[in-house]
Amino acid sequence: MAETLRMKLSDAEWTVMNAVWERSPASGRDVLERIEDETGWAYSTVKTILARLVDKGALRSRMRANTSLYEPRVTRDQARRTALRSLVDRAFDGTFGSLLQHMVAEEKLSKKDRAKLADMLAELDDSKGTKRR
Repeated sequence: MAETLRMKLSDAEWTVMNAVWERSPASGRDVLERIEDETGWAYSTVKTILARLVDKGALRSRMRANTSLYEPRVTRDQARRTALRSLVDRAFDGTFGSLLQHMVAEEKLSKKDRAKLADMLAELDDSKGTKRR
């Protein structure tokens, strides 16, 4: 599982993985039905991406009669953590603080979001025994 946590997913792979996470186990036809309207992909395209995801270790495949069924080997949260870590490493010098500062400065946070963020930071400080100033 450790290797799968380092994998990077392309946009197309994210689309397919989201379909499999929503309906697992899923056949290639199941995946195509879920994403066809948004992507316009052919069945062969979906099968190619599914095979690539199996090769990467993100999915496992098993046969039922003449149909391949696909199941995730990584959770959506694991994939999100990996994607976020990759973004932080590439765009924010490897520090989450830089990402957080960017989000606060550049994105419009509602009063509710700011309060929730402040509460989360306060809880983190309290759990680590850090006194707030």
